[in-house]
Amino acid sequence: MKALALTAALTLAACSGPAPETRGDASMTSAGATETTRPEKVVAEPTRDLSGRWIGVEGMVLDVTPAGEPGRFRLAMQWDLDHKGVFDARAVGDTIVFTRDGVREILRPTNGDATGLKYLAGKTDCLTVKTGEGYCRRGSTR
Repeated sequence: MKALALTAALTLAACSGPAPETRGDASMTSAGATETTRPEKVVAEPTRDLSGRWIGVEGMVLDVTPAGEPGRFRLAMQWDLDHKGVFDARAVGDTIVFTRDGVREILRPTNGDATGLKYLAGKTDCLTVKTGEGYCRRGSTR
């Protein structure tokens, strides 16, 4: 009789379907309560087309190409005289997020003045990673 009840319970559990999905990552707090964090919102595409070649200073260059899925990119970049690489990236809002040398970096649409680079000052269509690292489209002047 116990075997029949166990079989019935297992059959019911198997037929009930998958557990509902949850959003975000759940983690335990020190008080034992579950805390949920939401993942970053990934949008289909940035608010404008960021693909193409972006030029920095002293040999710095950034090539942004779509990587198959909407909101995914491949970044080929030379970010100083000694360092270059290719990185997978994703759109988050109007930015592009990528990881370089274990550090999460964010490309933000800016103007040349925001790059902090004298050569790019006055440009209007630029992407900045941080002060001293920025790239602008050719011909993007006021």
